[in-house]
Amino acid sequence: MSEIVTLSAKFEIQIPEALRAARGWKVGQVFALMPKGTDILLIPVPEQSSLAGIAKGAEATDCRDRSDRF
Repeated sequence: MSEIVTLSAKFEIQIPEALRAARGWKVGQVFALMPKGTDILLIPVPEQSSLAGIAKGAEATDCRDRSDRF
């Protein structure tokens, strides 16, 4: 799906409805903008509540700490 948009005088870009719906993006959602070469990645920041339990069962042993760094 490819869309062409224009940067407004207020430096805003409107994301087309079809693209928002396809990605499940909602009003007020937070995004991170990350430069990658000459492009910019638009990355949705997950809500903290959706991260609960993703590391269930992970072992905290054999982890790096500051003493491992040069």
